[in-house]
Amino acid sequence: MKPQPFLIVETGQPFPTLRRYGRFPHWIRVAAGLEEAETVVVNVEHGEALPDRGDFAATIVTGSAAFVTDRADWSERSADWLRDAAHGGMPLLGICYGHQLLAHALGGQVDYNPAGRESGTIVLELEAPAAADPLFAGLPASFPAHATHLQTVLRAPDGATVLARSAQDNCHAFRWGEQTWGLQFHPEFATHHMRGYVRARADCIARHGGCARSVARDVSAAPLARQLLRRFVRHVRRGSSTH
Repeated sequence: MKPQPFLIVETGQPFPTLRRYGRFPHWIRVAAGLEEAETVVVNVEHGEALPDRGDFAATIVTGSAAFVTDRADWSERSADWLRDAAHGGMPLLGICYGHQLLAHALGGQVDYNPAGRESGTIVLELEAPAAADPLFAGLPASFPAHATHLQTVLRAPDGATVLARSAQDNCHAFRWGEQTWGLQFHPEFATHHMRGYVRARADCIARHGGCARSVARDVSAAPLARQLLRRFVRHVRRGSSTH
């Protein structure tokens, strides 16, 4: 029997200078090792309606330049859908904006990070519960990941387990229940995506006391962070094969 496709909820577009690499769903699909035929993309930012979740194996929510705190209609409608999906046990993975949207949907608190903008290749520090997490188990206690964000999850949803932090962000990853994950960092980014974002956000980085040239110079590969997308796909496929 043909496996159900993965739904990719598109919440925004890459910075214009990076669109030659395609849209976020393409970056995610490539990093996750999924074929185009194994995914369905719904652009909620442009008003497309979210489908019946029963038709999909899992959902991945992209990043965006939007802010969860703006409470845009499309964002709030997506949050309602994601809340129902999470409570219904559907496997969910939110990236950056998607991470924040899941936290908001499940009752957590999202706002501007008091530590300012986090940009570039950062060091993720895993919390103790990560050792028993289906996605993070077996990974080193710290490893590089790519990040670019102003807002953050200030308080994870009640009942959520915080899995990773960085020097600037105390909730870089969380799991809620058995099947819902949020990742503040970008597992789908390769080094050229990250350097492009640092250049595009140079003025904002400077306003927050950083130097974009130095941040860009320090961008390095983040293969372990990238692995998490394939780990999520494997986790979903294993789960669906036992049902």
